Amino acid sequence: MNNAKAKILLIDDDPGILRLISIRLSAAGYDVVPESSGEKALAHLSLHRPHIVVTDLRMSGMDGMAVFDAIHQRNPTLPVIILTAHGTIPDAVAATKRGVFGFLTKPFDSKALLDQVDKALVASGLHSEEVNNNSEDSNWRRGIITRNPVMEDVLNQARLVAESDISVFIHGESGTGKDLLARAIHKASPRCDHPFVAINCSAIPEPLLESELFGHSKGSFTGATRDHKGLFQAAHKGTLFLDEIGDMPLSLQAKLLRVLQDKEVRPIGATQSVAVDVRVISATHRILEQEMGRGNFREDLYYRLNVVELEIPPLAQRREDIPPLALHFLRKFSGKGSRKVEGFSPEAMKLLVSASWPGNVRQLLNVVEQTVALSTTPIISTALVQKALRTEPEEILSFVDARTSFEREYLVQLLQISQGNVTQAARLAKRNRTEFYKLLRRHHLEPGLFKQAGQ
Repeated sequence: MNNAKAKILLIDDDPGILRLISIRLSAAGYDVVPESSGEKALAHLSLHRPHIVVTDLRMSGMDGMAVFDAIHQRNPTLPVIILTAHGTIPDAVAATKRGVFGFLTKPFDSKALLDQVDKALVASGLHSEEVNNNSEDSNWRRGIITRNPVMEDVLNQARLVAESDISVFIHGESGTGKDLLARAIHKASPRCDHPFVAINCSAIPEPLLESELFGHSKGSFTGATRDHKGLFQAAHKGTLFLDEIGDMPLSLQAKLLRVLQDKEVRPIGATQSVAVDVRVISATHRILEQEMGRGNFREDLYYRLNVVELEIPPLAQRREDIPPLALHFLRKFSGKGSRKVEGFSPEAMKLLVSASWPGNVRQLLNVVEQTVALSTTPIISTALVQKALRTEPEEILSFVDARTSFEREYLVQLLQISQGNVTQAARLAKRNRTEFYKLLRRHHLEPGLFKQAGQ
């Protein structure tokens, strides 16, 4: 949370009620973002991720359940509380079955609302007292810098799974920070006071990798001059992070599966097995479903490791993170030399934001380190950034192209919500049917296809 208050997105089309509930929640110490419609609320969600959503059920345009469905599709772990003056027991049962966290009927007691909010914070892995009192609860994710709502949702899921001992599989391109996320899960878990041990399975030859993981006895092979416990024993009661698990040889995959099943490890050359209590987090940039199809990865091991999967988006899909990351790295490196580097020129930052970043955050770190080392002025120039990138920057879409892309995605979303009902979709967009049909034709969208998809 970066020591911020818990943020609540509040939605109600009645200005008086919106203001009243906002005052009550603000007085309780929450950071409230009031919105007067579901459409505005979803636009806010595209930029910032709240900790909880509280929405009225009956509203003009998108109603509360339509808002919930749209939110749940994007952020399935985000708690949603629905308020209504028209609530019935069947409504509440139906809403909770679909995944709504809470359902309160108006008029409601303020304490009942605050209790629901507090329960939602706890369910999402946050405690209102810790968040609102600016405690050190955010230490678990220290080092992960993001403004991206998709990445925030990944972190929220990570916080939830950290409380249990289930195996977590992290997928993401090289350089996205899979190791940082694994370490954050460990820090947020009950095992945080015990070792976090990491190994890159692609960086060690097969004979050495087996010894590193499982250990060996003295004299078990040439060069084994002493007993070696191995990383499973080193991580006892803690967390073992197996990075690039997709590169592990098949012969070792079978041994790893046996250790995970039996919860004990037998070092090379030993006659006795040793019990181990280890939480395993694995990661790879490879698509393991494809590797299984090629016979390179065991299916039984895949399902043992992949109880919960977290997907880290590449840096090119979260460009809003580039400026804060670049400045963070700049502060890290600028203090190491005699020269003080204070920032990037606007043109240099534009180059950073528009670059393709095939190496993701790791590449950004290297680029910033190089530009800081070579800069002779307090402000890093465009030329230095271009030299460090070594590639032509990827152009940001023009305003016209960006607007066209957004318009099409918006229309698709409305057709999905209305299941191809043009009248309803036009009403949600606050446009007449004739104008709405023109928009659909412009983007070659056929409402009938969405009717079939909803059946």
